[in-house]
Amino acid sequence: MRPARFGDLAAIVDVHTQARAAYYQAGGLPGSEIDSPDGWARRRATWAHAIQSSATTVLCAVEDTEVVGVVAMGPPKEGAEAAPSCGELHRIHVRPDRWGRGVGGLLHAEFVSFLQESSLETGLLDAWERNSRALAFYTRHGWVPQGGRRPGPGGVDFLRLRLDLRGRVAATAASGSTVPLD
Repeated sequence: MRPARFGDLAAIVDVHTQARAAYYQAGGLPGSEIDSPDGWARRRATWAHAIQSSATTVLCAVEDTEVVGVVAMGPPKEGAEAAPSCGELHRIHVRPDRWGRGVGGLLHAEFVSFLQESSLETGLLDAWERNSRALAFYTRHGWVPQGGRRPGPGGVDFLRLRLDLRGRVAATAASGSTVPLD
């Protein structure tokens, strides 16, 4: 795991492009709706901004010298309803050929560390309602629906999820277990 560099931009966009194609296809979107001709350029611009922004933390999961996963986190996006004690998991992507190998768990642990180091109690994210793989991943890591929705591709909404670190600590203390927060 290491901070993203501007030289990683093409690899990050490639990871994002592969991951989104896989989960949108699995969710039933036809190929024609998954990507527009300018999609790659939009993703590149978004990641370039995130890497260069002082408000956003972008980390890469690297195997040997190859970027296989990426996470972006920071304050909630403009217009998002959130308390000052919230941080947002803006994006998390893993190359599909690395799914199930723990890369996503490592990226998620970095987000939890970000919240803890920033003294934030709550994490927020949006997940596409038909991305069952991601929703199962987030559920395993303690995320719950917050109730918010926004329109997504194919007429299927993105769901707003919430991770409450205080609740996880309280539940762990009440049970007497020593389950790690990540």
